[in-house]
Amino acid sequence: MVDMRVDLCGVTLDNPVIPASGTFGYGYEFAELYDINSLGSLSFKGTTLEPRFGNKTPRIAECPAGMLNSVGLQNPGVDAVITEELPRLREVFTKPVMANVSGFAADEYAETVKRLDNSPVSDMIGWYEINISCPNVHGGGMSFGTDPGAAASVVRAVRWMSEKPIIIKLSPNVTDITEIARACEAEGADGISLINTLMGMRIDLKSGKPILANTTGGLSGPAVLPVALRMVYQVSAAVRIPVVGMGGVSTAEDVIEMMMAGASAVEVGAANLINPFACRDIVDNLPKVMEKYGISSLRDITGAAHR
Repeated sequence: MVDMRVDLCGVTLDNPVIPASGTFGYGYEFAELYDINSLGSLSFKGTTLEPRFGNKTPRIAECPAGMLNSVGLQNPGVDAVITEELPRLREVFTKPVMANVSGFAADEYAETVKRLDNSPVSDMIGWYEINISCPNVHGGGMSFGTDPGAAASVVRAVRWMSEKPIIIKLSPNVTDITEIARACEAEGADGISLINTLMGMRIDLKSGKPILANTTGGLSGPAVLPVALRMVYQVSAAVRIPVVGMGGVSTAEDVIEMMMAGASAVEVGAANLINPFACRDIVDNLPKVMEKYGISSLRDITGAAHR
C-alpha cells in the first residue's frame, strides 16, 4: 500500500493533485462528472475585487503540444464568489480549497483577501494563492511578478490580512525567477507556486494578423513542462518554503517528476481543458506509477533530484 499524502504549509492533503486556477472553474461544474473529493484540493478561478468580463475574443489559439489563452481573468468579483460560487462548491467539496486572488494594485489584492478571510465561507479556504503572474491583463498582473520590489509589496499587503498560508504564484517570463521567489519569502510568503504561462503568439496565415485579439497570450500544455521543471528545481533550492509545481503536467509520471524537482504539491492546468477527467485519472494512476518506481511515500520524493 502506497502513501500518497503530502503536506503543504502545514495542511495535509490526501494526494498532491490540485486542479490549477482558471482551468477548473469554481469546482462544482466538475462535480457533475465525478467525485471531486478524490482530489488533493483545488485552486478556484482567479478572483479580483471587482467583476471582470475579460479580454476580447478570440481568446484561445491552438498550437503544437499546447495552447495559448488570453482570457484576462474573467470572473464575477469577490463578493459574488463569497455569496454564490463558494456556497455552491461547499455542497460538493469537503476539503480545504486554494483561493486564487489577483489584482491591479497591492491594496486591491489586500482588500480581496480581507473580504474572503472575513466572510462566512472563510473556513473553506486552506491557502491563498496570490497570482502576481498573469500575462494577459494590462495594468497589473504580471508586472508585479517581474520585479522583486513590486512582488514584495504585494506580499506585504496581503500578509496582514490573514493568518492562513500565503502562496505566491510566479511568472516564468523573467530573467531570474529565484530572485523574485527570495523577495517573496523575505516578506513572509509561506509558499511559492510556479509556473504560470509563458508568453506566446500565433498568426493567421490568411489575414496575416495575430489570432488572439490581445495579440499575445499564455502558452500552457505539455510544451512547457521542461521549463516548469527547471524553474521548480531552481526555486526549491533557493527558498526554504514549500513549492507548488505546475506547467504542462498531464500524467501521474509528470506529477512524480515535478515532485522530484522540488514540489510539495502539483497543479494540473491545461490538461483539464482537454480532458475533464484528467485530474481524476492522474489520482487513480498514481499508486500504480509509485509502485512501478518503488516509491512507498510521496513525502519522501520531494526534492529527490537535489539529493
